[in-house]
Amino acid sequence: MKIPRCMSTQHPDNVNSPFFAKNIELDGEDEIQEAYYAFSYLGCDEQMWDSEGKEVDNFVVKKLLTKYEHFFKEKKLGKDIFLTVRVPNPTIEKAEAKILLETLESIPRSFDIAKLFYNEDIFPIFEVILPMTTSYKSIDRIYRYYCDFVIGKSNKTFREGDITVAEWIGDFKPEKINVIPLFEDMEHMLDATNILREYLQDKDVDYQRIFLARSDPAMNYGMIGAVLLNKIALQRLQKLSEDIGIKIYPIIGVGSAPFRGNLKPQTVERIIEEYPSVHTFTIQSAFKYDNPPKKVIEAIRKLQKRKTGMPHKVDEERCLKIMMKYSQEYQKQIITLAPVINKIAKYIPARRKRKLHIGLFGYSRNIGGITLPRAITFTAALYSIGLPPEILALNVLDEKDIQFIKKVYVGFENDLRDAIEYFNPNTGFCPKDIEAKIRNLSIDFQQNEEHKEITNHIVGLLRKNKTENLEEYILRAAHIRKFLG
Repeated sequence: MKIPRCMSTQHPDNVNSPFFAKNIELDGEDEIQEAYYAFSYLGCDEQMWDSEGKEVDNFVVKKLLTKYEHFFKEKKLGKDIFLTVRVPNPTIEKAEAKILLETLESIPRSFDIAKLFYNEDIFPIFEVILPMTTSYKSIDRIYRYYCDFVIGKSNKTFREGDITVAEWIGDFKPEKINVIPLFEDMEHMLDATNILREYLQDKDVDYQRIFLARSDPAMNYGMIGAVLLNKIALQRLQKLSEDIGIKIYPIIGVGSAPFRGNLKPQTVERIIEEYPSVHTFTIQSAFKYDNPPKKVIEAIRKLQKRKTGMPHKVDEERCLKIMMKYSQEYQKQIITLAPVINKIAKYIPARRKRKLHIGLFGYSRNIGGITLPRAITFTAALYSIGLPPEILALNVLDEKDIQFIKKVYVGFENDLRDAIEYFNPNTGFCPKDIEAKIRNLSIDFQQNEEHKEITNHIVGLLRKNKTENLEEYILRAAHIRKFLG
């Protein structure tokens, strides 16, 4: 079984719209073409199809196979390239809960379409992603609903002596699906191995994929907190795989901003070194559309060719101790910055005709009772005022902490260098002692003067409450960075 390495996603962190988009904001039909483009031109071997927060297109398989027949005859969907659906989590997203059922019901129909197209049994969709996973039961319910209700009804008769549902409308396949848990908060990322162990104990599976978030942990616990959290989780997953004898294939959700993972065509080698045990990396919109296509294709090829290795060994106790101290300071600073973040967030332009899933920070409101925008908008807002979120809470770390972090987080200095280029100390938003801390780190960087000038202008407009041209300047700054947020 081929396990994909490059998952194209619909995260709207891009500045530029793709050439095939009818409008600045991509709609459902654009996303059909986007999937084809990611497969056929860029070289991705997986497309995440998001059924959260938008009108769900459960006919995506039919549209792809009929619109791009020649390509999909050569590259078989479900065998060579893959479509993986992210479904709503009914435990948390109550308003979207029934979309989950609609999506699961559409899987056998997609199989019927693919069988007609290929004239063989190929499952075009057989894996779904569950966001905000918090328990083994939440994964198990989706697995069992599909097996017992979607597939289970095929053997039911209408009445005694009558035909079965399958005899009436045909077989239901695949008979089971793989559920990929997506862990997004500290508590459950640290408990992911226990949750997976319990989920897998009664399953006959050849392998298990697991998705670790990188953006939401950064937003909740700061960049360093997010990296350390992922390192611990990856180390524990490797041990679990060895203990239970089931191969585990981690996915990590990385964006272009250093705060959200710093995966760009220029940083592929660095990200491979940072996360050697990760099998699948997300290829988000800024990666795809804010860089020259040749560079994008070359970078994806490198990710495809790499061999998955072992995770870095980390001192978990020390990591957690630093995380607690650092994230507490980070959260204090975010509470102070929340008013300006929320003010500028209104002017961050949308790139998709939908909302992103609700996110743990906004849902739980667990930091001083405040509500913040989603991670991409949050990141874009802070960059737009010359305050890269990567530098927040650095002031709380002492020299021993920094030396430890450098050993565990191998790209720490490079990520900071990439962020500090866009730091503007003149805007007045920088928390106390951080500027001095940056100087003490002695990181060699070149400040981007054009970006600094634009952020000066944005802050000036904000202070005068002249917001009519804000979006234009926010986009100008984002063009320089090659990512929105």
